[in-house]
Amino acid sequence: MKHTDIKNLLGTKAENQEVTVCGWVRTSRNSKSVAFIEVNDGTSLKNIQVVVDKSADTDYKVARVGTSVKVTGVLVEGRNNTVEINALPSGVEILGTCPEDYPLQKKGCTMEYLRTMPHLRGRTNTFNAVWRVRSVLASAIHKYFQQNNYVYVNTPLITGSDCEGAGEMFNVTTIGYSAEYKSEEEYYANDFFGRRAGLSVSGQLEGEMAAMAMGKIYTFGPSFRAENSNTPKHLAEFWHIEPEVAFAELDDVIEIAEDMLKFVIRELLDTCPDDMKFFDAHFEKGLVARLEELISNDFGRVTYTEAIRLLQESGENFVYPVEWGCDLQTEHERYISEKVFKKAVFVTDYPKEIKSFYMKQNPDGKTVSAVDLLVPGVGEIIGGSEREADYDKLVTAMKERNMNLDLYSDYLDLRKFGSVPHGGFGLGFERLIMYTTGMSNIRDVILYPRTVGSIR
Repeated sequence: MKHTDIKNLLGTKAENQEVTVCGWVRTSRNSKSVAFIEVNDGTSLKNIQVVVDKSADTDYKVARVGTSVKVTGVLVEGRNNTVEINALPSGVEILGTCPEDYPLQKKGCTMEYLRTMPHLRGRTNTFNAVWRVRSVLASAIHKYFQQNNYVYVNTPLITGSDCEGAGEMFNVTTIGYSAEYKSEEEYYANDFFGRRAGLSVSGQLEGEMAAMAMGKIYTFGPSFRAENSNTPKHLAEFWHIEPEVAFAELDDVIEIAEDMLKFVIRELLDTCPDDMKFFDAHFEKGLVARLEELISNDFGRVTYTEAIRLLQESGENFVYPVEWGCDLQTEHERYISEKVFKKAVFVTDYPKEIKSFYMKQNPDGKTVSAVDLLVPGVGEIIGGSEREADYDKLVTAMKERNMNLDLYSDYLDLRKFGSVPHGGFGLGFERLIMYTTGMSNIRDVILYPRTVGSIR
């Protein structure tokens, strides 16, 4: 049906033209002679007010909150430099009625309550704004890479190898439970692929293969991790941005990560001012100023070894003890970014034992060319590295981890046939949304969260 997006009417000059809008009723006030309806169609955080003259529209029926309507009327000036619609007689058509037990009528619904109804929570201001921010950030990410000559590739979601080597993969099978087979080998030999398969934890390995032909590529798609974690920062299914760049060393990876993050945040602030003001007012005071400050300053840089020294000399009573070789926890990461540098900071050159097998080994024999980006308020938001380009060193690292080299034959071939220095990073999309909106739980920045013991 022909209608105009509400976003395109808000902020325009009312010229008494006839318009038609569609949407859902957010609020409804009814008096003897006039009714006021606030309608929202999801294109804008702001609603548009519809005024119904009940003396002219004797057939008007009260439109309850949640009702879907089609409104035809005249766009006129409202209060406070806004526009509103004076409905024509019989100009309010109810498309879908809504009963009195509509669950979003109550004010002050908690995030926990709204998680019980993911199919409806998008009609609240909060999730209306979250989904728009998510859309704009995704568009900005594609825009950044496309205008910088990256090729967008789609890596497989079903894989025969574990990129991270942590064994946290979901199995993919067409057999299901069966006591028919005598061994695991026999079971998988009879499965769909003839071998064990799982959902991908990352597109990095295949992304590297594409970069060895195209030079600069990026992936943007879902990843799956069967990690038994129920924290506010973990999902079993999440979206992942992973650029891979040939002829690049660690310094290049760091430069790309900083440039990309600043670009997408600038795009968000410029494109969604109303949504960002909403998050600033209701979820994190000073959010917009924090983001402006982040993109206005050069990011800091420190080695892991120096970061450990700073933490040990801080005098802070950390929950997790700090010693060289430990994996930095969120409390450590936030201290470095918030207290020491007071801005975003790259931490480089981690111990090889706590990082993945594919990272380039440094000459000291103890560390690898890895990098994490830590930001105030969150901690780690990006993880990356220069990749190991030397065949023999990569094989040694894999053998030390007792990895099955046969599962990585394609990956190893890249080090045989024209190997080059290359690197990349991964950015969890949902964590970026959390950081830019002030939302404190990752379940609230994705349409249908998949977590331990919870799916619908």
